[in-house]
Amino acid sequence: QVQLLESGGGLVQAGGSLRLSCAASGRTFRLYAMGWFRQAPGKEREFVAAIISWSGGTTYYAESVKGRFTISRDNAKNTVFLQMNTLKPEDTAVYYCAADLKGYGNPYYYASRYDYWGQGTQVTVSS
Repeated sequence: QVQLLESGGGLVQAGGSLRLSCAASGRTFRLYAMGWFRQAPGKEREFVAAIISWSGGTTYYAESVKGRFTISRDNAKNTVFLQMNTLKPEDTAVYYCAADLKGYGNPYYYASRYDYWGQGTQVTVSS
């Protein structure tokens, strides 16, 4: 079992920044990759970013956030971060952290790749 706890969401004006954190606990020694997804009202959950725990920390981003968001990790603290800059109103959503323990399966941008999910944190960007 792995427990994920997100924090750092809030209300920010367009052009501002937020930093989300996701602290993992439990069987974290088996973490292969961590991902961030988001879900806006009336829309499906969509991929935002992912980072591989090993292999030098390879990262993946959705096209909509490339150049604005940065995913990083602190393996010693079992924590993953999502630095979000130049936020836009369309970034408004509930952001979820996810953990992949299998290390195989669908590509990283598929929600079904991940085994555990956090409760989510709300990010609201005002125009």
